[in-house]
Amino acid sequence: MKPSLALATHRIEIREIVLAHRAVNARVFGSVVHGLDTDLSDLDILVDTTADTTLFDLGAIRYKLRNLLGVPVDVLTPGALPDNFRQAVIDQAQPI
Repeated sequence: MKPSLALATHRIEIREIVLAHRAVNARVFGSVVHGLDTDLSDLDILVDTTADTTLFDLGAIRYKLRNLLGVPVDVLTPGALPDNFRQAVIDQAQPI
């Protein structure tokens, strides 16, 4: 399944999982935003952490989304992105 289809089908559940694990502002970036995803693509999700977010929360988000969507998922925070393309990712990211 293309990640864009999984996203379109489960948009509400994705937001709920992110919020349940103390992260906010879920956005999609990468091939899905550009309409270039294939059945072999992953879903790239950018989230903002809160004062209560832990690494376990980020891992749980990734785990639960992979199981829900049936596609590979990467969950990143702006701070985890390399400096040389952080701003470009933030600028292209679309709200989920």
